[in-house]
Amino acid sequence: MIIAENLTKTFRDRKRGLVRAVTQVSFTCEPGKIFGLLGANGAGKTTTLRMLATLLEPTQGSATIAGFDIQKDPEDVRRSIGFLSGSTALYGRLTAREMIAYFGKLNGLHGAALDRRVDALVEQLEIGEFQNGRCDKLSTGQKQRVSIARSIVHSPPVMIFDEPTSGLDVMTSQTIMSFIEQCRADKLTVVFSTHIMSEVERLCDQVAIVHRGVVAAEGTVEALRQRTGEAAMENAFLKIVNSMEVEDA
Repeated sequence: MIIAENLTKTFRDRKRGLVRAVTQVSFTCEPGKIFGLLGANGAGKTTTLRMLATLLEPTQGSATIAGFDIQKDPEDVRRSIGFLSGSTALYGRLTAREMIAYFGKLNGLHGAALDRRVDALVEQLEIGEFQNGRCDKLSTGQKQRVSIARSIVHSPPVMIFDEPTSGLDVMTSQTIMSFIEQCRADKLTVVFSTHIMSEVERLCDQVAIVHRGVVAAEGTVEALRQRTGEAAMENAFLKIVNSMEVEDA
């Protein structure tokens, strides 16, 4: 389970002074569910996910992942999560198989257990035909399959996806979407950020609309449609965001 409570992150900027990237973001995500953070670029989604992944330290607030506190138990948190984004990088000089094995070793797998796990992922993600190809020679779709494998090689109970289809073609995006659905079927806890409405409608059990670092609304897709009186999620999103702009004016 993921429990975020009043997560807040501020930065000091020479020109703008104190910048509030995220303000008191709270939500809960349970195993077998996909929780979506929906917002425009710069809304605070990535900052929120980076705090959950212990890549950034919160200015205020707290969160637990799989029972571990992100500030008190950061190493346990990292062992409990897989993190995937649309810009996840690979080491170009390693082969696909070497890449997966490398991250397995980083997460404590060795010897026969590591070999079995790599073999299973190569088969599951259909990496076999290019497993010995260097990562810098792989296609975008092939690279993303290797990225998926490296993110789940240690069988984490929690998956964090930060706009994982950004910049990808339709076929590669479908691979990612299907993988996220499989995570839910496998009873993993999934938090997922996006600005693409169709992804939210297809994937998310619960959605938080994030605007200017604040949760503007939360609920199921259907509940947010009913709340706004809009049939399309895109129109519901715009109505909620625009109402915040009017309140702030």
